[in-house]
Amino acid sequence: MRTNPARTVGADVARRTALAAQGFAEPRPAGPVTRRHLQRTLARTRLLQLDSVNVAVRAHYMPLFSRLGPYGRDLVDAAAWSHSARRPRLLVEYWAHEASLLPVEDWPLLQSGAKRPGWWRNYAHLAERQPGIVDDVLAAVKELGPVGAGTLENALGAGESRPPGVSWWERSEVKRICEYLFGLGALTTGTRVNFARLYDLPERVLPPEVLARHPMDRHEAARGLIRRSASALGVGTVSDLRDYYRLGPEDTRQAVAELVEAGELEPVTVRGWTQPAYRDPAAKVPRRVEGRALLCPFDPLIWERDRTLRIFGFRYRVEIYVPEPKREYGYYVFPFLLDGELVARVDLKADRAAGVLRVQGAFAEPGVDRARVTAELAAELRTMAEWLELDGVVAGERGDLAGPLAVELR
Repeated sequence: MRTNPARTVGADVARRTALAAQGFAEPRPAGPVTRRHLQRTLARTRLLQLDSVNVAVRAHYMPLFSRLGPYGRDLVDAAAWSHSARRPRLLVEYWAHEASLLPVEDWPLLQSGAKRPGWWRNYAHLAERQPGIVDDVLAAVKELGPVGAGTLENALGAGESRPPGVSWWERSEVKRICEYLFGLGALTTGTRVNFARLYDLPERVLPPEVLARHPMDRHEAARGLIRRSASALGVGTVSDLRDYYRLGPEDTRQAVAELVEAGELEPVTVRGWTQPAYRDPAAKVPRRVEGRALLCPFDPLIWERDRTLRIFGFRYRVEIYVPEPKREYGYYVFPFLLDGELVARVDLKADRAAGVLRVQGAFAEPGVDRARVTAELAAELRTMAEWLELDGVVAGERGDLAGPLAVELR
């Protein structure tokens, strides 16, 4: 076992390490964003979280904009939900941090058992009680797929278009079994239409060489996932490393210990952190981080709220489920990153009927240069509105930046 004491690094070093690991230490492309840019960014973030909220822009599109600037969203759609010999599928859907798009080659790692079973395990009793429904759903997907849950419910429930030999099932049972099989990896997403998932069999979605790696040893997979977590985080605690893919605690502890022993993780002490930390030995530490970015609530830089507070001194909570009168900042709030610090937050809504990006609230962090923050924020909001094919930005009245921002946006 290694016995060398962990070296100590400052909190500012840890912050710049984390920003560089997530791709914020490089300038945005000067020209059009291409599939190569997408791959390079995904090599850093490792995944894109999916979320159904579409008040401003869907969550899986925003992290790429935050790092690369304006790009065609069909770049993600093609990488995730279509395949051709010229442009093979790059991404597959599965439960990682949450529901996510991740590189197809990572599928066997998450199917290994290293990842904790999610909420879908609650439907196991249905599959055990009525095993025939599992066979019938799989048979229907094989015949009809890629296919949506509604079509499957009709095919297996209404009886008018049931595949030959299948039984009649309750519509709600069909939906739950679809989610159960998706969680097990027996089904995946073949494509999406208007963001609705169409189920298909993994063998029709994933490359044969990826499927050939399944099943994978869970301990080997856990080490692979922790390597990816460490690369994406730059530096983090055991909890941070575990949370990126929501791994089991024992698998995480064992993987961390083995990677430390192999020299693939470096133990460090970060000043101000109460827990030991681990650094990716390949992580870069830029002298400074410059540039600006709006971050959606599910950006991997900030999705773990305790880590966000620890690294940036920025207390952040998603208030979607908070009753409106009790919200502190708003419904769907984007932190604003400027030169490596979180300096403001804005509650955004894409008002597609009016053709504008609405800033329903704008709030500065204590001690920032408000004039500069306002100017940079206004510029980034204009860029975001143009990317979303909206005609402009309209500032509301909530927050201490609302007035200055309204003036800047005139």
